Amino acid sequence: MTRITFDNVTKSYDTVQPLKDVSFAIEPGEFFVLVGPSGCGKSTLLRMIAGLESITEGTLSFDDVPMNDVEPRQRDVGMVFQNYALYPHLTVFENLAFPLSIRKESRETIAARVKEVAEVLNLSPLLDRKPKQLSGGQRQRVAVGRAIIRKPRVFLFDEPLSNLDAQLRAHMRTEIRALQRKLGVTTVYVTHDQVEAMTMSDRMAILNEGRLQQVGSPAEIYDSPATPFVASFTGSPAMNLIPMDNQILGIRPERLRLENDGNSRVLAVRTRALEFIGHEWLAHGTVNATPVILRSTQKPAMEIDRDMAWYAPESAIRWFPA
Repeated sequence: MTRITFDNVTKSYDTVQPLKDVSFAIEPGEFFVLVGPSGCGKSTLLRMIAGLESITEGTLSFDDVPMNDVEPRQRDVGMVFQNYALYPHLTVFENLAFPLSIRKESRETIAARVKEVAEVLNLSPLLDRKPKQLSGGQRQRVAVGRAIIRKPRVFLFDEPLSNLDAQLRAHMRTEIRALQRKLGVTTVYVTHDQVEAMTMSDRMAILNEGRLQQVGSPAEIYDSPATPFVASFTGSPAMNLIPMDNQILGIRPERLRLENDGNSRVLAVRTRALEFIGHEWLAHGTVNATPVILRSTQKPAMEIDRDMAWYAPESAIRWFPA
């Protein structure tokens, strides 16, 4: 298992800097997610690990060995792309075997490894089919199989599920995570979807405009966001951010209350709407024109277009500089 370290890494194109002084470490065997909006620099970091993107300043290391000048083919990484990148004229067997074929492995070795990987990924009945005969999820599994068949030291996933429908994405999230746990290989996964990041990662790094915002476990980031951007990017609905006392009060929607527990800050709310989404209720309001949301498993006792008090428990509040 490999430890990956970014030490003050910067990427520059003339006057543009898509990455600015980024430092963090990915521990051996972790499922680590790089997440953020489009253009934040997450794919650039992934391509740096693969050796497909040069580093302007700073150092990228594998197990404390600098990799800045190491050729991609010498890094021993397996990469899965968004578009699957399968050979349409080859069967599933031939697509899986390709990385071993170009290494001149024996037919016996190739057959044994393809059989092993196909069983792990439930592809055994599909080995004679070509990509056009497969569903999106099956194609994605073949792409994953081609990456793992040569047993690389690092797996890289570049938004691999973005072409799938919501139900299949949820299913593939579970499959990929279970596979990584079984193999134990250090894995770096890029997504713009914070739900994917929260549900799949051991730890995650959130980026915005080329700068690292926070690194931590999903629970750490959800409970203690380091910046207003992190607070607003994670959670669905996101954390409420309310200007107050020359600061910003942050509180998750599920922590707001309609009753005072004796140790809460009072919010003067103008109620706006009430939504039922099947398993919970979302109450919408404003505090001095700032939108706020209360989340509850029970229907809140409130009327629309009324002024009322909502309560933010002091223990649940996160303060940010204004």
